Amino acid sequence: MNLWSDSILNSVKEMVLGAIVAIVITIWIENLRRPKLELRTKQATDVRYPPNRPAKRGRFLALELVNKPLPRFARWMSRNAAMQCHGYITFHNIVDGNRIFPNAMPIRWSSSPELLPSILVIDNKIAGKLIEPDRYNLRPRIDVYPGEVESVDVAARFDEDDECYAWCNENYLSEPIWRNPRWRLPKGTYLTKVTVFSAGEKCMGTFRLINNGSLQDFCLKDTLSI
Repeated sequence: MNLWSDSILNSVKEMVLGAIVAIVITIWIENLRRPKLELRTKQATDVRYPPNRPAKRGRFLALELVNKPLPRFARWMSRNAAMQCHGYITFHNIVDGNRIFPNAMPIRWSSSPELLPSILVIDNKIAGKLIEPDRYNLRPRIDVYPGEVESVDVAARFDEDDECYAWCNENYLSEPIWRNPRWRLPKGTYLTKVTVFSAGEKCMGTFRLINNGSLQDFCLKDTLSI
């Protein structure tokens, strides 16, 4: 009888152990397959404009958001997409860390089209500008699939200006256009903190925005870089 009981007990133990191992492996695989977002610097974009634009030339700074692929040993699986990515950017004094602007700036995805308001003309006179509300909120959230990269706009500087401007959709609607006084950054170096949310995930990065020299010196750098 004792042998029979011991056999049943051992079988139960083996079943329980097997179930625990299966649960642990399942949790490990699911955690491994979760999106892994990373923010990194990218090369600045220089633009020259035709005579009818608000500037002759400009330089745009952006970051790359990448959903990193799985490690080589796990490539037989696929990492999940980072769904509904959205976020904000804050700008800080590099000495004391205090915010430059009271509000965070909503992220603008670089792949979003420019917001170009329609001009309302009455009796051959410009009466105002019309903005389509659905275009103003165009692509506020995106999905980033494994191995894919999306760019996040950060700041822009134009012509011979000493100041630069934090860059979001509002800059297309400001007066003056592009040079939005609300997001004006005087000459200097700033800490730029970016936060991106997706379904169940959060990615953060801190970078240096350097606006001390000429237009060609206007750049973003990692906080640890020299």
